[in-house]
Amino acid sequence: DFWFGFEQEYFLWDPETNLPLGFPRDQTPQGQFYCSVGAKNAFGRDIIEAHLDMCLEAGLNVEGINAEVAAGQWEYQIFAKGAKDAGDQIWVSRYLAERNAEKYGLAIDWHPKPLGDTDWNGSGMHANFSDGRMRDEGGEKLLSEICEAFGRNIKKHIDVYGAHNEMRLTGKHETQSIHEFSYGVSDRGASIRIPIGTIEDGWKGRLEDRRPSSNGDPYKISAVIIETTKSAY
Repeated sequence: DFWFGFEQEYFLWDPETNLPLGFPRDQTPQGQFYCSVGAKNAFGRDIIEAHLDMCLEAGLNVEGINAEVAAGQWEYQIFAKGAKDAGDQIWVSRYLAERNAEKYGLAIDWHPKPLGDTDWNGSGMHANFSDGRMRDEGGEKLLSEICEAFGRNIKKHIDVYGAHNEMRLTGKHETQSIHEFSYGVSDRGASIRIPIGTIEDGWKGRLEDRRPSSNGDPYKISAVIIETTKSAY
């Protein structure tokens, strides 16, 4: 009875410049690109929308797309009931993203920090999750106990959350350090964010683990989330 919502981030990559599509040559700070419009801010929207159409035609449950914080960085969200279905849909959607970008002479970069140690956000795959007890019973005590269980299993999770994730989880750019653990309400700098919507619904519903990397294996990620959540009961 586990439900998963994965937020898949990635960069549209220009192989000719070896930089993200539309990447500024000057020192333009990041920020203006997030959920942006206009040719100075949003790069490759036609490519992104073509990928969305491909996913929908393939029967994938894509619930949204948006431009992300860095130039040339995008995200789509997939929701599924069941870990296997969620993993299947992520892998198929990644394949379709690669094939679609190929038509435009571009690549997809799934690396969590393709721009290295710079003042630009990396890419993650935030994992939103819930089970029947979280949705039906809920409560601040229950959700806090689940978060505490995650805090006792940092290495177990990080080991399967994706390669090179230490480059992204630095404590900067909306992340918590890979070596630390925290959780909080609507806290984008926490390891686990408790969404405000969950609070408004009486502490019932999902939690968001913000640590998984953009290149992580969704099957392994969902498996360890299920294991740790159940250990809290």
